[in-house]
Amino acid sequence: MAEAAVTSNEGAPMPRPFASSADLDDKPQTLEILADGVYALTAEGDPNAGAVEGEDFVVCFEALATPAAARDWLTILRAHTDKPIRYLVLSHYHAVRTLGAGAFGAPVVVAHDLTRSLIAERGEQDWESELARMPRLFKEPDGIPGLTWPSVTFSGTLTIDLGGDRGDLDLAYCGRGHTEGDIVAWLPRHRILFAGDLVETQAALYTGDAFHREWASRTLDHVASFGAETLVGGRGAVAHGRDAVRDAVGQTRDFLETMIREVGRVRDGGGALRDAFAAVHAALAPAYGRWPIFEHCLPFDVSRLWDELDGVERPRIWTADRDREVWARLQS
Repeated sequence: MAEAAVTSNEGAPMPRPFASSADLDDKPQTLEILADGVYALTAEGDPNAGAVEGEDFVVCFEALATPAAARDWLTILRAHTDKPIRYLVLSHYHAVRTLGAGAFGAPVVVAHDLTRSLIAERGEQDWESELARMPRLFKEPDGIPGLTWPSVTFSGTLTIDLGGDRGDLDLAYCGRGHTEGDIVAWLPRHRILFAGDLVETQAALYTGDAFHREWASRTLDHVASFGAETLVGGRGAVAHGRDAVRDAVGQTRDFLETMIREVGRVRDGGGALRDAFAAVHAALAPAYGRWPIFEHCLPFDVSRLWDELDGVERPRIWTADRDREVWARLQS
């Protein structure tokens, strides 16, 4: 749910708590078995994770924020399979998706070529930024051994043969979107898609490192082209059935298109960044304002889109100091 405005004893509005720093209550985790040997872990708007059994191994999708958080997920998974984890697939470079990798013991860590480059370019700053924004997700942060480095990367597609009669798991790059290097994991046999943060299901989008116009058009077109019948987004509930999958992709597209329209309108009218934030908030809040991390994400989303429309091709690096400056400017 969106945070309610805080009011002082004198009735004047007070600044919102920074990002998700005041969100300290644990969220119940739910394991869904989507098909034989196909698992999705959701947690009421916290980052989702998944796993797929091969004939004699497991592929895990997403690493969570710390080894301690990942071990909690693996305890749940181990109630269903004791096969060794051979592959860990990272959908993109953000700290809450990568820094728990040490708990998996996977000999092969897979990501896109650009994700590896982004870790090298801005991984340290992103770690510091996300830890301050979302402290609850970083269970036992001192246990993080360092940045996670993929051992295998690819540019277009990569197929993992699951063995026996289990078919293939196809990893694919759909274009720039949530970041430069997002990938999805597709199980054609079951028509199940793990979409990472390219699609959210009843959860707000984080677009602070995004390419909004490309994401809203050809990247989401590519995601939709799989024809998934089950979709696990980056956050929120699993979408079951073609209609629910279409709605999840449509919600993601609508969120992006609304942002692009409103920020563009304010810029074209000579307005300022704060005016654009107010316009986007007013346009999105009725439909999305009660969804997880809406208030947290929006200042960073609008700031990046403003840059993008101003010709800043690649997202500026978020640092802990820059996070606070943007938050104070737009959410105070």
